[in-house]
Amino acid sequence: MRQKFHSFSQTCNIVQLKKGNCSTVSEFILLGLSELLWLSIFLSLVFLLIYGVTVMGNLGMITVIQVSSQLHTSMHFFLSHLSFVDFCYSTIIVPKMLANILNKDNTIFFPVCMIQLYLFCTYTITKVILLAVMAYDCFVAICNPRLYLVIMSWKLCMGLVPSCYLCGAVCSLIHICLALQIPSHRSNVVKHFCDLPPLLFLAFSDVFINELLWFIVATSNEIITIMIILPSYLFILITILRMHSAEGRCKAFSACTSHLTAIVVFHGTILFIYCRPSSDFSLETDKVVTVFYTVVISMLNPLIYTLRSKDVKAAVMKIMGFKLLSAGLIS
Repeated sequence: MRQKFHSFSQTCNIVQLKKGNCSTVSEFILLGLSELLWLSIFLSLVFLLIYGVTVMGNLGMITVIQVSSQLHTSMHFFLSHLSFVDFCYSTIIVPKMLANILNKDNTIFFPVCMIQLYLFCTYTITKVILLAVMAYDCFVAICNPRLYLVIMSWKLCMGLVPSCYLCGAVCSLIHICLALQIPSHRSNVVKHFCDLPPLLFLAFSDVFINELLWFIVATSNEIITIMIILPSYLFILITILRMHSAEGRCKAFSACTSHLTAIVVFHGTILFIYCRPSSDFSLETDKVVTVFYTVVISMLNPLIYTLRSKDVKAAVMKIMGFKLLSAGLIS
């Protein structure tokens, strides 16, 4: 890796003398999480375990929601798509990351890097918008329970979910265009996957307009979704406090705490990574935070919803009990 980076630096120096800048790279070198072999092996085993739990947890959540008739509600319909998004954006990053930890050839071609960037941005933005839609769904369920089925009709739900994916795809087109507009790079070494902040950070020429547009798009997505989430949970809190029944308050609080936990964890990392200038970019700090929200959060969401949601726990126990009963009858 050092030889490749050294040869690239020599090439850039030659181009700088002739043209005054570095030419656009054809491939990037993805950094590993550690240069120590034993630590790399340990991290690869940990991430492999986490990714396995992520896949089984999210696909299991989708399966349980599809199989259990009591979970055929708009709330769990959104939850199944949240699990699908978590599975997709984790799968885009983690397998390549695991391969790079122990693989000596850590290169990724520029077109493949752009595809990874586009898909990752698409599912990340989709998740941001989907969490806001789920917050509104919780608001309607708790604050207007009598009109819930009328307001959150299947027709509306079937329109909201494709809209989330469409917004994610369109906003990601802006991000990928910003990445493609970088005329030259001062280095071809990036962190463990392709993302817009480190690519802008590596730009050799002035990319102020690119950074400004990226900051505007990222911040706008956050502001719009938070403007939906905060009022929704404010009204939810007011409604819960006005409830006379302790059982009703406990049930309403239990219904929204899992979703609120997922929102706080995910939005906190998104605000730290994307809603700040690239001049504040720190490779080591951002590496830890990025690993957390690309690897760990996707695993946590199905665990949070399974442990906090009584309906999901009941459905899982019912399915497990049916399988155990079937196994006993067969034996």
